[in-house]
Amino acid sequence: MYKSSSSSSSPLLKVSRARFASTSISRIQSLPSPVSRSRTASASPCSQSTVSFWNMKSRSLSFASALRCSAPPSPWSHSVDWRWPTTLRAQARISAPVMERFQRNIATTASEHAFKGILTSLPKPGGGEFGKFYSLPALNDSRIDRLPYSIRILLESAIRNCDNFQVTKNDVEKIIDWENTSLKQVEIPFKPARVLLQDFTGVPAVVDLAAMRNAMKNLARDPKKIDPLVPVDLVVDHSVQVDVAKSENALQANMELEFKRNKERFAFLKWGSSAFNNMLVVPPGSGIVHQVNLEYLARVVFNTDGILYPDSVVGTDSHTTMIDGLGVAGWGVGGIEAEAAMLGESMSMVLPGVVGFKLSGKLRDGVTATDLVLTVTQMLRKHGVVGKFVEFYGEGMSALSLADRATIANMSPEYGATMGFFPVDHATLQYLKLTGRSDETVSMVEAYLRANNMFVDYNEPQQERVYTSYLQLNLADVEPCVSGPKRPHDRVPLKDMKADWHTCLDSQVGFKGFGVPKEEQDKVAKFLFHGQPAELKHGSVVIAAITSCTNTSNPSVMLGAGLVAKKACKLGLQVKPWIKTSLAPGSGVVTQYLLKSGLQKYLNEQGFHIVGYGCTTCIGNSGELDESVASAISENDLIAAAVLSGNRNFEGRVHPLTRANYLASPPLVVAYALAGTVDIDFDKEPIGTGKDGKDVYFREIWPSNEEIAEVVQSSVLRDMFKSTYELITKGNSMWNQLEAPAATLYSWDPNSTYIHEPPYFKNMTVDPPGPHEVKDAYCLLNLGDSITTDHISPAGSIHKDSPAAKYLLERGVDYKDFNSYGSRRGNDEVMTRGTFANIRLVNKLLEGEVGPKTIHIPTGEKLYVFDAAMRYKATGQDTIILAGAEYGTGSSRDWAAKGPMLQGVKAVIAKSFERIHRSNLVGMGVIPLCFKPGEDAETLGLTGHERYTIDLPRKISEIRPGQDVVVTTDTGKSFTCTARLDTEVELTYFDHGGILPYMIRQLIKT
Repeated sequence: MYKSSSSSSSPLLKVSRARFASTSISRIQSLPSPVSRSRTASASPCSQSTVSFWNMKSRSLSFASALRCSAPPSPWSHSVDWRWPTTLRAQARISAPVMERFQRNIATTASEHAFKGILTSLPKPGGGEFGKFYSLPALNDSRIDRLPYSIRILLESAIRNCDNFQVTKNDVEKIIDWENTSLKQVEIPFKPARVLLQDFTGVPAVVDLAAMRNAMKNLARDPKKIDPLVPVDLVVDHSVQVDVAKSENALQANMELEFKRNKERFAFLKWGSSAFNNMLVVPPGSGIVHQVNLEYLARVVFNTDGILYPDSVVGTDSHTTMIDGLGVAGWGVGGIEAEAAMLGESMSMVLPGVVGFKLSGKLRDGVTATDLVLTVTQMLRKHGVVGKFVEFYGEGMSALSLADRATIANMSPEYGATMGFFPVDHATLQYLKLTGRSDETVSMVEAYLRANNMFVDYNEPQQERVYTSYLQLNLADVEPCVSGPKRPHDRVPLKDMKADWHTCLDSQVGFKGFGVPKEEQDKVAKFLFHGQPAELKHGSVVIAAITSCTNTSNPSVMLGAGLVAKKACKLGLQVKPWIKTSLAPGSGVVTQYLLKSGLQKYLNEQGFHIVGYGCTTCIGNSGELDESVASAISENDLIAAAVLSGNRNFEGRVHPLTRANYLASPPLVVAYALAGTVDIDFDKEPIGTGKDGKDVYFREIWPSNEEIAEVVQSSVLRDMFKSTYELITKGNSMWNQLEAPAATLYSWDPNSTYIHEPPYFKNMTVDPPGPHEVKDAYCLLNLGDSITTDHISPAGSIHKDSPAAKYLLERGVDYKDFNSYGSRRGNDEVMTRGTFANIRLVNKLLEGEVGPKTIHIPTGEKLYVFDAAMRYKATGQDTIILAGAEYGTGSSRDWAAKGPMLQGVKAVIAKSFERIHRSNLVGMGVIPLCFKPGEDAETLGLTGHERYTIDLPRKISEIRPGQDVVVTTDTGKSFTCTARLDTEVELTYFDHGGILPYMIRQLIKT
């Protein structure tokens, strides 16, 4: 079915490595001999390699160097005549001083650029030129022809930004020699073309920028130095909740509640859009950030002051990778990394390996893009792609629409890759035209990418490219499936779903088990729902949500859901009234084509009314269940189910009362809603009873691929995209009526429970504090494998008995106005209390009890994690966390690092870390340590009741990337860990106490 091979067994790779083995850094003849001090990390799975000490030193000497290579961004448009209202143009403006600074730098780099010899004109077909570009073919280096397309984007960025300061010729050579250097885990700098934010992560980012301005003022420096130097797009999409569902007025009602709850946050963002240059805020009610990015914000190719270059983006949402489906290099980073990128700091990254994923054949009838992405996710998770790029290629690409590709790219975080990349080809160009980009823009995109060897034309013979390892999938082998009940990579073929469900009931509590005794598995809870008799069992569906960027951007699955609803209505099937159904499109375009196709009315008949344009259920904004349903679940200890077209289904994320959560395509969401249970075999059991009294089976309501294709062809039109985004630029009445202060510095309200000045810069000194010691630290938590950022910093509802609830109640906030943790990320007091507040947290110190509590070791008291942490801090005692594998997996939320730091955690000792979360910990000054392979807390006999001392040198010059450190306990145990400070740049951040203090100190020097 599918095949996997590693690089070590690939004849192609062996030959290519032998062929280029003699190629050295002297390949670029003009390279100077660098003065460097090479540092080699210790050999271990956790170790990372080094960077030239001289390069590191020069990068940290002057933060102002960030300005030297950056060009000013072009106005917010795609060369399409979509009019921006005056207010939004003002929000997105570039200040005159910044423009002058950029223009001076452009003039300088034009004459001094290290690669000015390859700056080449790109002619227009009818005469004149599109602009100039740094030509990769002009380097006349055969190694470039064999590079994966994703690596070519890193190469072009390094060449264009090369100033021999932040980005050096040595860095360029490392990327050209990727075939050899990627095996050595070398570090490179990368400057993304732009930054993408959503409001949950965007609000704390803007709070940090505002706080940094205050810090600059307190240090007698110019606050305006804190200003984005690259385009920043912030889409407000994470705040809407499904308070009202199954109603014609759900959209309006939920939006009014959204503005009522978040008025203060939204006013703050509106302040930020005018206080900071180069920042655009897309108002609430516009759509989901990644779909808006795909359909409107993405440039694919920038043309800035006549210089052409590939679009690239980092975002504070892990699913920023969705844009990889459009051929734009993009991935998720922590908020603190994004803030550094905004301010012009180059990102330090390890040059990644690239997994080549070859696709062949085409999907069978009845199989959806969702089935495909769940299959790909399972394959790649098994293969192991953490920290790598995945690049898709092969003849099967012609069978995938752009929307299908975006679906696969979207779930890169779930399969663990940094990117899931689809190079630009004819399908990309067709999508750009469909979504309203002008013919001239599309012509420029194609001409530039072809000229720079970044375009794939499957009509031409393909030159073999080298990959680190290889996977292969025949699309015809993909079968209908879901994933769950607790992890997105636990794929279940639809035909096996009933058997798998019963196995989960039988199995002990875990990722695939609920531990329900046999005698209780057939329990039936009878209750009254608004006066009607109702019943629930284990596996009963109580939430069915068409939601999430993963699927709502794909017309085939959205219209497929409409067709399922239509067939069900015609046959007389009806979703049970106690199931909370909802539809949250990713943009207004979806609504337009559902209306044009005539399918929205059938979705409405089944209760899938539009509830809002945002992430909703996928991020836990599912709203409350009806009180009668909630009581039936709680009082009978039922394993209730949610079925959603999302990308994350970790326990406790979707809703506190749905312990089983299954990811499925939108058509399957409708099907399971109709069935009312996940305990069903769709092949053999009827989905319901029709109006004629006869059984109706799944196959009778499932549309064919041909049916779906016909309605897509007739209903998804170019003008829909243009009209939708014309409306977005005008905002909406509620947003336009918001009042926001106009000032350089934000006026902090000490009584606000939404926006609060964070304490990161209090008592900050001009000189860095140096590495902090960890001595006799207590263990705050002893955790197992796969602890997610939802466990660490939940985004959903605030439990009424939690420390955060107590804080809000003391300040006069009623329970009904608590909102969510995600919406209060601008207030460190709430978020610190919300750290480790997930009600499904399993802490080994509690010996089996589940919940957000821990043991205060000195007294033996059981306390909320926050209360225990504050008690340790009050007595001046350090704390650490013990964890298993994949610590910090899930959403790229910076509060999962900020919260523990503010609770006083000095280090996390784990078997392994998720990529973004490890980086976030370093960015906040928390030490990530890896146990040695084969070791963990259990094998070492650590209980968490010990006190821990980490033997880390006190001088930063004595620490090297990835070095071994010894950890000792007061019980006499001693073990060695790898310090996951992976690069010299990360050591610099650690020396400064984190990346934000580092940036301020660098700006002070300029």
